[in-house]
Amino acid sequence: MEKTYLGIDIGGTKCAVCLGTDSGKILGKIQFPTADPTSTVQRLLDEAKNMVEKAGVKITAIGISCGSPLDPDKGIIQEPPNLPGWKDVQVVKIFKDAFGAPAFLDNDANAGALAEYEFGAGRGFKNVIFITFGTGCGSGLILDGRIYRGTNCNAGEIGHMRLAPDGPVGYHKKGSMEGFCSGGGIAQIAAVERAKFKGKTSLPEKPNAKDVGDAADQGDELAIKIMDISAEKLGHGLAILIDLFNPERIIIGSIFSRSERHFRKEMDRILSEEALPQSLSVCKIVPSGLGNSIGDYAAISIARYSMSQLA
Repeated sequence: MEKTYLGIDIGGTKCAVCLGTDSGKILGKIQFPTADPTSTVQRLLDEAKNMVEKAGVKITAIGISCGSPLDPDKGIIQEPPNLPGWKDVQVVKIFKDAFGAPAFLDNDANAGALAEYEFGAGRGFKNVIFITFGTGCGSGLILDGRIYRGTNCNAGEIGHMRLAPDGPVGYHKKGSMEGFCSGGGIAQIAAVERAKFKGKTSLPEKPNAKDVGDAADQGDELAIKIMDISAEKLGHGLAILIDLFNPERIIIGSIFSRSERHFRKEMDRILSEEALPQSLSVCKIVPSGLGNSIGDYAAISIARYSMSQLA
């Protein structure tokens, strides 16, 4: 009988419970708004129990995905910036005791990397980097077939890298990769470029990233310029990753997945100038293979991968 895993995703605005099998079949999913830790964890437990009972399955393991900081070894959430009040929540013990099954915790970027590695564009490769390119910018690193967390689960925080002495702010740092390569960063670039642009544009006075992407799709000159600025810095950031880690695949989600054609040319130009040719030649940069479904697989992949490491 196929193994079944329970996935718990804890986010700043919403939480989700998923049930999936070893082969990647999703048996159930529900999401709801995040509230205080006590009521949210209780609802996660209730929804999970109902889902498991309805499916009539036995849980092999539980995976829990949440933003950092957290401690995977102790199974504790340590009050991430988007979860105020969630201080030292012993979420692994809570779910382990409730279901009598092994439970594992990891950060959301690592969970995304594992999802792509096990079910998406990273299948069949040993060295894979997954990059979030949405509200923020971070990465999960899979090196030699194993997730690499660093000393205290802070490895892969590429959004904090400074790519320019000044520029849009991300990670509280001007000119950071998150400042250039995130939804909020693109909005900041757009605000500056929109204010000084003298030509004709369909962009509103205060465009967001979606406005820019939609306008670029329609051939808007200013929107394409904004995307080029982001794409150039994306190329610089990727070149650093390629030189450091020599990956086979770099998988980029969210905004890149939706607007790849607006990033590809300028990104590739910078990569050809900046990355080591030998390393660049063996690395393919691709959009997320799971697309908008990545959240369905992320926490489940933590459980599946963690159990495989115990075997």
